[in-house]
Amino acid sequence: MKKNVLLLALLAVFISSNETQAQHKKTNQTAPFVWEGANLYFLLTDRFNNGDPNNDVNFNRNKETGKLRGFMGGDIKGITQKIEEGYFDQLGINAIWMTPLVEQIHDGTDEGTGYSYGFHGYWTKDWTALDPNFGTAEDLKTMVEKAHQHGIRIVFDGVINHTGPVTPQDAVWPESWVRTSPACDYKNYANTTACTLVANLPDTRTESEQNVELPAALVEKWKKEGRYEQEVKELDAFFARTGYPRAPKYYIIKWLTDYISEYGIDGYRADTAKHIEEGVWAEFKKQCNYAFATWKKNNPKKVLDNNAFYTTGEVSGYNISGGLYYDFGDKKVNYFANGFNSLINFEFKNEAKKDYESLFSYYSNTLQKELKGFGVLNYVSSHDDATPFDGKREKTFESATKLLLTPGTAQVYYGDESGRNLVIEGTQGDATLRSFMNWDDIKNNPTTKKTLTHWQKLGQFRKNHPAVGAGIHLQISATPYVFSRTFTQGKYKDQVVVGLNLVKGKKTIPTGTIFKNGAKVKDAYSGKEAVVANGKVTIDSEFDLVLLELKK
Repeated sequence: MKKNVLLLALLAVFISSNETQAQHKKTNQTAPFVWEGANLYFLLTDRFNNGDPNNDVNFNRNKETGKLRGFMGGDIKGITQKIEEGYFDQLGINAIWMTPLVEQIHDGTDEGTGYSYGFHGYWTKDWTALDPNFGTAEDLKTMVEKAHQHGIRIVFDGVINHTGPVTPQDAVWPESWVRTSPACDYKNYANTTACTLVANLPDTRTESEQNVELPAALVEKWKKEGRYEQEVKELDAFFARTGYPRAPKYYIIKWLTDYISEYGIDGYRADTAKHIEEGVWAEFKKQCNYAFATWKKNNPKKVLDNNAFYTTGEVSGYNISGGLYYDFGDKKVNYFANGFNSLINFEFKNEAKKDYESLFSYYSNTLQKELKGFGVLNYVSSHDDATPFDGKREKTFESATKLLLTPGTAQVYYGDESGRNLVIEGTQGDATLRSFMNWDDIKNNPTTKKTLTHWQKLGQFRKNHPAVGAGIHLQISATPYVFSRTFTQGKYKDQVVVGLNLVKGKKTIPTGTIFKNGAKVKDAYSGKEAVVANGKVTIDSEFDLVLLELKK
């Protein structure tokens, strides 16, 4: 009898030891990249980092502009420099979305906010060429390759809805391609799609299925550049393969998806998505998938993983509370059923004013139920949102904590992590949101360095643990406030425990059933280690938060 008791006791110890070892083994697995919980860094290419001063001025773009409305020198090489320096690695970034790189109108225009050039990338002149202000094809190839070597995905910004404004140098596209009226009034579906966003921004006739000829100006341009025959040959092959009519939207879809098959970019953010019939986006996604599969087939050694091509849409006014639908008033549209993995969540900046538990549990429940299999892209500031969560940069720590710990994909707008000023005297409109990246502050300002460190710690924790952004949220304790996140994908399992608003110094945190008694854990924020005992750990750190993970 005594022998049996002893054997049972030894067996219990053996099982417990194996469970703890199994947990440790799981933490040593490579965390899968999951778009639903990615750390996506959004930057304006011209405003981020100037890697090549020799390309700062092209096409005689040297007129005096309104404040922050001209080109400032940021380029593709500048992004590559920061990738190679490890800036994004330190910030926990695993995807970069940049404003469009395609050739912009050569001239500028003044629509009441000061003379402006297309530094932002949304005023397309030629979808088939890169703007020399941003760089060359070789620059782009290098950037994508360097990003992939760092485990960073590249997301392009795709504009189908409109061309660039009309200027003396940049004539309007043919009437068969674009409309110049009426102006959108957003009262219903038709007056949001078949209309121009603003004056002098020609709207692509995306509803058309009629064959159209290439614009004469584009043909002339291609011939001067010595690539007309090649471009036409590729178009002939595209239309033969797809069976599409030669309507404007299909030309543009072909041109945009070429960047996937040529360079291996990983995703597209769709500009002004609700101003285009949803079926266009479904066709766009179909061709994106084809191009991505083509690139993978031609570059088997460069493939990062089995993730599908990623698309997120700018459906202005969409909120996670809308679930699968956006309501035009007279029509509800499910963009997730029309090519989108994700939609930008325009209300997060307001919902971030809620307490942590209300925010986290709501997002977790919605994403794990109604939006299961899809995602939202949350942000606290952006390039054209005049009412950010922290416009005066007075809550940079809270911004990071709420954005990076909320379920969903996190959009870090360049300078969020460094408190870049969003209130620039002398600017008009959205120009105030688009100042040059404050690299000097990062290098020299102690307050900026402290802010950046906070964003880095949270960002790396989120990157290392898909449970944070894509997992299931569960509150463990209200006081102190502690919660867990769990994520499972195949045989991979990830579990973390987070405590917020804690006392500084020694603190005891309940861990629920996440970690076994005897498990060694580490606080990823302070670096302190502890052993779980009676479902709790004690951490002695100078900080008021803990990010608990199993010690590797």
